[in-house]
Amino acid sequence: MNSRQFFDRVAQLRRFQKEYFATRSRESLQQAKALEKEIDDEIARVQKILASREQQQPPNLFNQ
Repeated sequence: MNSRQFFDRVAQLRRFQKEYFATRSRESLQQAKALEKEIDDEIARVQKILASREQQQPPNLFNQ
């Protein structure tokens, strides 16, 4: 997922969350939960990539 897709999914998530709290619709809740999982999975994926990149870089003695 690229940054634009991530932004669009988060915006969609917020729309379903707001709709749920306004209507208490079961469908809105299910959509929001599915999007929350998708967003959480993407965050975990990117964190894993960033952690592996940090491990591959040698320590910088001048920027601690």
